[in-house]
Amino acid sequence: MSARAKLIAVDLDGTLLDPQGVPHEEDVHALRLIAADGVHVTIVTGRLYSGTRSAAELLGLTGPVACVDGSHLVDASTHKTVFHHSITGESALTLRDSLARHRPATFLFARDAVVHDDDGAPYLDYVSTWSTDVRRALRVVEHELWSGEDGVTAVVAIGTGDQISAAVEDIQAKLGGIAQAVMFPIRRIPGTWGLVVRASGRTKGTALEWVAQHHGCTLAETVCVGDWLNDIPMFAVAGRSFAMGQAPAEVKRAASDILTESSERGGGIARVAREIFGLRA
Repeated sequence: MSARAKLIAVDLDGTLLDPQGVPHEEDVHALRLIAADGVHVTIVTGRLYSGTRSAAELLGLTGPVACVDGSHLVDASTHKTVFHHSITGESALTLRDSLARHRPATFLFARDAVVHDDDGAPYLDYVSTWSTDVRRALRVVEHELWSGEDGVTAVVAIGTGDQISAAVEDIQAKLGGIAQAVMFPIRRIPGTWGLVVRASGRTKGTALEWVAQHHGCTLAETVCVGDWLNDIPMFAVAGRSFAMGQAPAEVKRAASDILTESSERGGGIARVAREIFGLRA
């Protein structure tokens, strides 16, 4: 990395936070110290802003943070939306109908809320960390937020491999370039698969690019730390990228560096602060 690093972007779950969602004190301390020394610090996460705000406040962030894998950028000082990319109108209703047809447990992410019904209740611990505004509905596919003016920020679905793969095929056939659908095995819930659907065109990589430009940095002057598949687009554009120790092999291959520290004990971000930004404390 020839350019001097000026910005660090960190993921939350599995990176700054332990498996119980608690921030690692060593890493929080390191980020606050390098921020005081003039380094731009931001969060780039899959969570909604309501599930991100406490971490941003703990770090003392005042600039933009990226939520929902780059679909929603928020000014951490005013809590106002800077950019929101969603699935709207008939496309949102088409997405709703596809999920209703294949019947996985569905969680609707709209505005800053997560909506679920009885089918999603067994998985609520997995999803509820992403937002503090969790609402229970009689049937999630009938909720009014599918037709909301702000559109659907994202949808998370959980089910069997057959359910999820059929839903992905249906969504891709009907929504083409409008929505991106990604399925993955859920490590915390063996035997189940997850699906995330968002509007096409935005990733953690595009979010990092936007935040870098906002702070007057080039991408070569950015560093990022993450642990999961949604971090790969961010790894692809950052000047230097660090994968946490527990990250899957595919994620580690995409990073420029691999940390030995894991989310269990933390310290990975503090190591990056020492190696890249010269932190001594």
